[in-house]
Amino acid sequence: MYNDRNNHYPPNGGGGGGGRYQQQQQQQPPRPSPPAGHHGYMDADSVHTYQDSYYNITPNTEGGHGYEYEPEHVSLVQNAQGIPVAAPLPTPGFAQGAYPLSASSSFTHQQPPAAPGTPGSEKKIDPRDDPLVDPSIQFLYNTQDAPPPSSRYYESYQNLRTRQLQQVQLTSGNLVLDCPVPTKILQMGRYKEGDEFTKVRYTACTVDPNEFLARRYTLRPVLYGRSTELFIVLTMYNEDEVLFTRTMTSVFKNIAHLCSRTRSRTWGKDGWQKVVVAVVSDGRSKINPRVLNVLGAMGVYQDGIMQNSVNGQAVTSHVFEYTTQITVDSKLNIRGPDKGMVPVQVLFCLKEKNAKKLNSHRWFFNAFAPLLNPNVCVLIDVGTKPGGTSIYHLWKAFDRDPQVGGACGEICTDVGRGCCNVWNPLVAAQNFEYKMSNILDKPLESFFGYISVLPGAFSAYRYAALQNTAPGIGPLAAYFKGELLHSADSDGGIFEANMYLAEDRILCFELVAKKNCNWILKYVKSAKGVTDVPDTLAELISQRRRWLNGSFFAAFYAMVHWYKIFQSGHSILRIFMLLLEFFYNLFTLVFSWFSLANFYLTYYFLYHNVMDAVNAKPSRGKDPFFGGGKYVYEIGREIYLLALITIFIISLGNRPQGSKTTYMICVVLFFIVMVIMFYTAMFMVVQSVKQTKFEDGLSVFEDATFRDIVISFASTYGLYLISSLMYFEPWHMFTSFVQYLALLPSFINILTVYAFCNVHDVSWGTKGDTSMSNDLGHAKVKKQDGQEVAEVAVAASQSDANTKYEKFLQELQKPAPAVNNKRDAATKREDNNKLFRTRFLLAWMFTNALLVVTLTSTYFLDFIEENYTSSTGIVFNPYLSFIFWSVAGMAAFRFVGSVLYLILFYTFG
Repeated sequence: MYNDRNNHYPPNGGGGGGGRYQQQQQQQPPRPSPPAGHHGYMDADSVHTYQDSYYNITPNTEGGHGYEYEPEHVSLVQNAQGIPVAAPLPTPGFAQGAYPLSASSSFTHQQPPAAPGTPGSEKKIDPRDDPLVDPSIQFLYNTQDAPPPSSRYYESYQNLRTRQLQQVQLTSGNLVLDCPVPTKILQMGRYKEGDEFTKVRYTACTVDPNEFLARRYTLRPVLYGRSTELFIVLTMYNEDEVLFTRTMTSVFKNIAHLCSRTRSRTWGKDGWQKVVVAVVSDGRSKINPRVLNVLGAMGVYQDGIMQNSVNGQAVTSHVFEYTTQITVDSKLNIRGPDKGMVPVQVLFCLKEKNAKKLNSHRWFFNAFAPLLNPNVCVLIDVGTKPGGTSIYHLWKAFDRDPQVGGACGEICTDVGRGCCNVWNPLVAAQNFEYKMSNILDKPLESFFGYISVLPGAFSAYRYAALQNTAPGIGPLAAYFKGELLHSADSDGGIFEANMYLAEDRILCFELVAKKNCNWILKYVKSAKGVTDVPDTLAELISQRRRWLNGSFFAAFYAMVHWYKIFQSGHSILRIFMLLLEFFYNLFTLVFSWFSLANFYLTYYFLYHNVMDAVNAKPSRGKDPFFGGGKYVYEIGREIYLLALITIFIISLGNRPQGSKTTYMICVVLFFIVMVIMFYTAMFMVVQSVKQTKFEDGLSVFEDATFRDIVISFASTYGLYLISSLMYFEPWHMFTSFVQYLALLPSFINILTVYAFCNVHDVSWGTKGDTSMSNDLGHAKVKKQDGQEVAEVAVAASQSDANTKYEKFLQELQKPAPAVNNKRDAATKREDNNKLFRTRFLLAWMFTNALLVVTLTSTYFLDFIEENYTSSTGIVFNPYLSFIFWSVAGMAAFRFVGSVLYLILFYTFG
């Protein structure tokens, strides 16, 4: 018999009759808990855990609905003036035998406060706060506490819960419209009945995302009583229809794959009912019109029903809900069930104002997720194309290991068909970077349990792991603090503002270091996502400015707060592993700080070693440039200094888009310097191998030239090749390695210098806009026959829907117009931000300059000659040995972690 805490549900004559259960239900809604470890509603595979013959009621899955009830909706009628009116139905009655509402769960209407940013608003919402919750309705959204679906009490519980949710919808002053979808969409689908297939639901939301639940807004999956296993969000700004359809179609294919896993205890034929896809667009005026045409062709969006305000309150977001059975591919062809597509529950949130990506994630996590209570949340940027089974592999990582709090897949560069895009050196160099990061860095960090960043373009989190431990304290609070820091109301410093340019790194650290918890982060090699990378130098510089500054300050934050690991619930072994990883990260952080000086010193010592050997009496080596080495090296040195000074000057005031030619000239100059360096190093390697007596065995390691150049070079680039072969992905070594070496000095000098020279620029938000638009319409609410009625002018008939659908299709058939991208003028920063920029830049320049001056001074060179001269008379610089061996050591450390990850991957999956 099923017993739960103080609630006992013994059978009493069957049916929906009386007994102790009915008596207790009149006092409070039934809230039995599912078994430990179960998320949401129990599926049919889990029924065997309840050994009670009375629980024999099974959910109805006919017609695409999970349960035998239909939610009621706002109806549209015409008033005396012929204006369509959203008239709420009377409070639902109860059929004979059904349970009446208790006094504690009935609601009376109260006018909600004004939305933030409108007149009458008394309180500003802090993005770090938890979502506001009305205790009187919180239990309605808590599907964790429902009776099992096989229970005979489940249907009555669900009917009661649905009626209460419907009453919330009708008495809270929210405008919700159900409009018929075009006839063509129904004809192309498999399911022809049910509101989720025949009507698109529009909600005019007038509140901040943190108030979404408290203001009694609802979502269709909640009304249908469905548990959500996967909640996927696609964030977008102004991407075109090609990028959008590429991402959307890939997501649909992944959901179809989930439904094809008929032997799974979680997925199967109706697995789509456990997945919700949210598309959050950042700004109604910013979205690409052709993307709206694509969404309209799918039935998710309808024109002519959105409103600017409801009863004087400005609309903050327009929420459309529809379970679509078709999608549009990248060639703008419609794909339906005949192409293997399954129904997909789509939630389209079109934000009224542009508030940036972090605010879009707050709508996802703080507005929608608390209602759906998902198990796993998947984050995807529009433009990223997940593999056909990638989302399943990400989800499986959470299913296998309950300790996994976050996971990411492999982000691959779109190299085009036949690797045609690698002809662009910038794309090829980034392809090599991405590949080596996925082969060496991510597996190493995954082995330790802490991945410094889960890419926002394609990653997943366990929703329970993200919850805050206290109000304003926890992973999500730390994550959304970045939205506050980049707003006009920010009271944070410039250091924090830069740190939150990489807010996803802060989220990863806070997740692993969460108090009294032992969450880990995992890399899933089999989950791949293809994305576009910048193909012009100006775009790359602008992108890396935010990446480099954010990652540097976020890494510094993690180093300073290392002690938080001891407040977590990790084991002693895991804490030791995390501390070892922190030490490695600290070393790489210091190494990257001195990257500019190290690059110059490498060039300086290489040519000094060669020329010292040539000028010695007698000569101990050959001139690589046949007698002109002295002039070549001096010219190369002047070229480097000239290019470096130029980069500093233009980085302090010029945008990359306005200095393309100058930046390109500097890239060419740095390439010339790299050619001189690489040729000299290879020349020394060849000469060292010729002069080495291998018959002496291990004594060859006493030769500094052979030891520090040949071995370090071979180990660094040799490990790249070996590890790539171990992962069966060596092709980037042949298609992208040369381009990467050619652009390496530009990456070190141009990208880093521009990022640090613009450390004061932390603006990626927009200025506050409290004005109300008038292009859509305004819904007015008034009392009529004791009920609230909203007067709205909308196109809600079937003929209107069909006409607008034909317009969507016609617009998609037209070729996309050529658009010249116009960038907004750079935002002026405050004087204190510029002062910080100056101090930070001077500190970086002077520490690098101090290192160069010290190691190139006459005293230091004399010291080397006295103490580091071999028996053959060759002088070798110990700092150059340190540089070579540091690079080799870091590559070896990453290689070991990569091998250990590979062993665990093939052993345990």
